[in-house]
Amino acid sequence: MDFDFSRPQSGPMETFESLVRAEFAPKNTYLNTASNGLLPARAVTALHEAVRLRAEGRPLTPLYADVEAARASFARLAGVPAERVAAGASVAAHTGVIAASLPPGAEVLTAEDDFTSVLTPFHLRGDLKVRAVPLERIPESVRPGTALVAVSAAQSADGRLADLPALREAAREHGARTYVDFSQGAGWLPIDAGAYDYTATVCFKWLLGPHGAAFLVVPEDFGGLTPVLAGWVAGERPWDSCYGPVTELAHSARRFDLTHALFTFAGLRPALELVEELGPDAIRAHDLALAERFRAGLAGLGHEPVPAPGSAIVSVPGLGHRQGELSAAGIEVSDRAGNLRASFHLYNTPADVDRLLDVLGN
Repeated sequence: MDFDFSRPQSGPMETFESLVRAEFAPKNTYLNTASNGLLPARAVTALHEAVRLRAEGRPLTPLYADVEAARASFARLAGVPAERVAAGASVAAHTGVIAASLPPGAEVLTAEDDFTSVLTPFHLRGDLKVRAVPLERIPESVRPGTALVAVSAAQSADGRLADLPALREAAREHGARTYVDFSQGAGWLPIDAGAYDYTATVCFKWLLGPHGAAFLVVPEDFGGLTPVLAGWVAGERPWDSCYGPVTELAHSARRFDLTHALFTFAGLRPALELVEELGPDAIRAHDLALAERFRAGLAGLGHEPVPAPGSAIVSVPGLGHRQGELSAAGIEVSDRAGNLRASFHLYNTPADVDRLLDVLGN
């Protein structure tokens, strides 16, 4: 990883770059965070310790503490109290809980070709009216009969951003609830989870955690959701809820928890701590500067990316077929819907962008 330390370093930038250099040492040009973020060194260390803990038969109490620390850390990043955050495993599972809460015949407004985890549970209900419109038409398409608007904040395929303020206003005007998937934005895109009825986020992309953790944010009154996936961890006193039906659900969003993947949360806790330590604003500025550098370089090569201003994801139509060639050259990007998708995060540098541009230009 080539960081440019030729210019004088001082203050916050020095802290940012030194922290990143201490945590990451990719062996290639990794521009694929929209698929998987890299694990920081502190998360790798924590995972090793969790495995040793289990292998040696020691008490797992620290791993359960990791779940609650990760929940609290994510809550701070999302701008909500930890009591509104449920810990699960996937966006699809969280979507399923929301889908199960809707009455028969309810209309769900979605974006065309959004990520499947945001859509499929609504379709599988079989008795809901699921309506899809182009992303940019979501706000104008909310109508009095709309029960729920469900959309990704940043589109997985091409990085386009939903107009969330306009969506929120339209939903409020027509009495619809809102459900936003922040999986492709959390870690670089500002999150105000309290502004929506429900949000879901996986943690293995820009939040730098292992696979197997996702958070659901719900209103204080739980927004009419029923914890249809509840198990023992959903009890107010989990260790007293192991046998027979849970008789007292957690008084917080923990009633929507799924059984915790303890190793995952062991690695996630320090990863989220790093995101907080670096600061979402600094990460955002870094990521977007690299994305803009790539967009400018593409213009010089005669390529026009999908318009997605303000996004850390850049998708280039017609170049997806070059993904294999780039991977062979040590540059990791994605082929999505025929587009070449590059995504930028804190461990990337201008040299990474320039290397991708050089290969694409040849």
